[in-house]
Amino acid sequence: MSKNLIVIGGGAAGFFCAVNAARLQPALKVTLLEKTGKLLSKVKVSGGGRCNVTHHCFDIVEMSKRYPRGQYFVKKAFHQFFTKNTIQWFEDRGVKLKAEKDGRMFPVTDSSQTIIDCLLREADKYKVNIQLHAEVRKIRKVTGRFEIQLADDRVVRSDFLCIASGGYPKSSMFDWIKECGHSIEGPVPSLFTFNLPAHPITKLTGVSVEKAIAKIAGTKLIEEGPLLITHWGLSGPVVLRLSAWGARELAVSNWQFIIYINWVTDYNEQTLKDKFQQLRVELAAQKFVNRNPFNLPQRLWEFLLNELSINAEMRWTDLPAKEQNKLIKNLCSYECVVKGKTTFKEEFVTAGGIKLSEVDPNTMMSKKVPNLFLAGEVMDVDGITGGFNFQHAWTSGFIAAKSIGTSKE
Repeated sequence: MSKNLIVIGGGAAGFFCAVNAARLQPALKVTLLEKTGKLLSKVKVSGGGRCNVTHHCFDIVEMSKRYPRGQYFVKKAFHQFFTKNTIQWFEDRGVKLKAEKDGRMFPVTDSSQTIIDCLLREADKYKVNIQLHAEVRKIRKVTGRFEIQLADDRVVRSDFLCIASGGYPKSSMFDWIKECGHSIEGPVPSLFTFNLPAHPITKLTGVSVEKAIAKIAGTKLIEEGPLLITHWGLSGPVVLRLSAWGARELAVSNWQFIIYINWVTDYNEQTLKDKFQQLRVELAAQKFVNRNPFNLPQRLWEFLLNELSINAEMRWTDLPAKEQNKLIKNLCSYECVVKGKTTFKEEFVTAGGIKLSEVDPNTMMSKKVPNLFLAGEVMDVDGITGGFNFQHAWTSGFIAAKSIGTSKE
């Protein structure tokens, strides 16, 4: 008699579990339940619509260090399905990936639709039954099988169940999973931008600095990388990484904190003071507005001068010592008061979820409920920006599929 698998969640992890389980075990009847009317919505919008599929890293130890939560869990899991496997999996299905200089990997088409179409073709090829607007309300196990009650009061049954419903912003949204016997690490936002209400720097919307160091006062949180100024505050990879590593700490402070930015990462205040003495000689007769010796975006350079009321027409040799010291401080340690965060609904990532001590990383099976599998962000695993969350989705989805597809039960 053929067995049934129901996968809850039509995102990357759920889809990958469904199509691979159906492929690995042709006798298995696979049904995928998605509560909304859209499939693979995060895949669609990620990477600005290009889909950051994975990261160009082939060292498991190094890769696992990119996960603020779940580092040791993914390190074990990556031995079964890693970045090279992801690249090969898509390439075998006609989707070639390319690496950019920061390590992010995208389809060569630069379109997320390429990834979506590939997964949909697999689902069609292996006859995965996809049901939209199928929200799960309750799960019970009756005489060894799962009974899944949907919001429209339908009940569907299966031998195997994989929960890949993604992260939730509120603990109460995990209640239907808690009823299965699992414990939840309370969710808090991760991967968010920093709001600077009414701060004058927001007038520089669109200005980006290729390399900046950002440090959060009173913590050990410090990151280096590209920074983007937006109309609401600060964004870019350096800010998103800080938000991921500091997710729980920053939630405790209600996202109110001070951040210091070094715009000139080759210097600290002391070494920059020495550099200024050199510049005052070399650029003595030149005007500040014409000579930006640190290759900062011109709008940012003029903003920093204007903040200190330094006349852009002033010559380097005429800069008073007091203004020089203030400028050095603002170049190396520019202070911003952060009041709140901005998250993007479609790309929302949470820290939190099912406790990893309750999941076997070698099979993705629950240690609490036999034949219940977990995949993706529903577990307490989250990575920094750069393709790491998708790699966890592919890895956990594949391992769950393999475990189900080779099950002797």
